[in-house]
Amino acid sequence: MPELVNPTRSHGLVDILDRVLDKGLVIAGDIKINLANVELLTIQIRLLICSVDKAEQIGLNWWRNDPRLTMTNAGAAVPSSSDVEARLERIEAQLTRLAQATTPAAVPSESSRKT
Repeated sequence: MPELVNPTRSHGLVDILDRVLDKGLVIAGDIKINLANVELLTIQIRLLICSVDKAEQIGLNWWRNDPRLTMTNAGAAVPSSSDVEARLERIEAQLTRLAQATTPAAVPSESSRKT
């Protein structure tokens, strides 16, 4: 009987967070601003809190194809290290050619100007 009068806290923050991430939590709400029965602004808020595994189970995997979050764009092949090295060599060769083309001609010496 003492448990009914004074229940103990068996769930810590970690347990609660584990349950929320495992099961998922949905928060939904609408904010509408009307003036004289004319709708000026509507904001719809939908928030889903869950683990990545749970999101994939329910069909949410937008982060897999988002180019800002992935290393490659959808459908693009990952370049191999030999491709990267070959490209780097081409860039270095082009930089060397550009550096040589933009260096000023050697200033003539005093003896060559007198003749």
